[in-house]
Amino acid sequence: MRTITMERVEETRQAILDTVCSGVLTHEQKVTGLEKLSESLIEVLDLPPEYLKLKEAGVICDLGESNAPPRPRYIVPDYDRLFKRGCEFLELTPPADLDEALNVLSIFIRHVPSVTNFPVFIGFLDRLLEPFVQREDPLYAKKKIGLFLRYVDRTITDSFCHADIGPEDTRAGRLILECEKEEPKSVPNISFLYDPQTTPEDYALKAAETALTSAKPSFANHKMFLSELGEGYAVVSCYNGLLVGGGSYTLSRLRLGHLAAGAKNLAGFWPLLEQAAETMMAYMDSRIAFMVEQSGFFESNFLAKEGFISKDRFTAMFGLVGLAECVNTLMEREGKSGRFGHSKDADDLGVAIMKKLDALVKAHHNPYCSATGGNFLLHGQVGIDSDTGESPATRIPIGEEPEELSDHLVHCGLFHGYFPAGTGDVFTLEATALRNPAYLLDMVKGGFAKGGRYFSIYSSDSDVIRVTGYLVKRSEMDKLAAGKSVLQDTTALGLGSARNGHILERKRR
Repeated sequence: MRTITMERVEETRQAILDTVCSGVLTHEQKVTGLEKLSESLIEVLDLPPEYLKLKEAGVICDLGESNAPPRPRYIVPDYDRLFKRGCEFLELTPPADLDEALNVLSIFIRHVPSVTNFPVFIGFLDRLLEPFVQREDPLYAKKKIGLFLRYVDRTITDSFCHADIGPEDTRAGRLILECEKEEPKSVPNISFLYDPQTTPEDYALKAAETALTSAKPSFANHKMFLSELGEGYAVVSCYNGLLVGGGSYTLSRLRLGHLAAGAKNLAGFWPLLEQAAETMMAYMDSRIAFMVEQSGFFESNFLAKEGFISKDRFTAMFGLVGLAECVNTLMEREGKSGRFGHSKDADDLGVAIMKKLDALVKAHHNPYCSATGGNFLLHGQVGIDSDTGESPATRIPIGEEPEELSDHLVHCGLFHGYFPAGTGDVFTLEATALRNPAYLLDMVKGGFAKGGRYFSIYSSDSDVIRVTGYLVKRSEMDKLAAGKSVLQDTTALGLGSARNGHILERKRR
């Protein structure tokens, strides 16, 4: 373990005191903050030579992961195994009815860690609950599911908690949609795995109606994820495609806008891109090695010991943001006027950058990522609350969206295919769309046909809104802005993104 300066120790001590004395944070938020501050004092990772320079320049970002990671960033347990075999550590037997199923889930998910200490995946709720729902009175089943979803919202106080439903039609899935429509909540985030050839039209329309009221579910291109990750995939956290029974050790991100700012011209950009990508992957290697070889997580945690997860189902996510700003900067350096999302030259440059990154990531090998052929997976990162002047993933900057929705969807299709570990775009519809969910569904179908992977859509007057990849309530952001405590810690992230990322100013469709 390396030594650190006394100046850094004193800065951290002051931050600890500020956290303890905060009049806004809840007790749970203080405990989480104190944990991160204590971990920040440890330096055990072998850092690549150029890492600190690139981090200080804002080119590489570790997204606040611990300096000594005690567990993988994203964990995706096999809930089918839980329902078939129970859990010895938690003294849970396989459920026999709906009450027991929801009770088993309620207990288990409280013990699934992640980078936020909350579960980022609570299962394919429709498939898990369907056998039990089929045997219950529909009104009783709906009441029980509604209470479970409320429990999740009030106890998993972080919007990166995610559940999946679809693509097959189920009674349980329909009840989940009804509950979310009648009582909109920011947790859990929900993805609707959609395949027009498998999913009945009226079921998909029901999902669209719910999305217009509660900003969820989002629509995931099931065929695309299936072709890349196989049957055993799940969409978790914001919109991350990962393997069930595994997850992602880590997620770092390359800030392409910052990288391009340091290039004199396009010719000078390519070697910078290669150096930054290789440095970030070497850093990720170091994090993974510590986690697997030294942290003891896989030897001691009950999830691994009982087979709910295994190392051979894990990978790592190579994230990126700011492709739009990167392209626009390089176009200016070359004396060209076209802008990302509005010019074929600019979009072609964006595609060329993605092809180069795709090749670099696929050329890198990590021995602990056997689940994905020893490769990391590209991920379109959603941005963080402090980002300014840099758009999430490959999105067109807010305020510069194309006038025609169809042009915007076609543009999404140029880039979504590069990201098996997830990316997505967010659209705000005029409130009048509430009367026309078929419009939303046509939009999703058209986007998927053009190569789109994941679309999140909400109504302009919805209280629950999609920030970038997660959900918050406008009313909660207003409370926090007025200096009042709020339940979800992600509300603070949403407020930051509203101020810095202008997420409330998206073009209405």
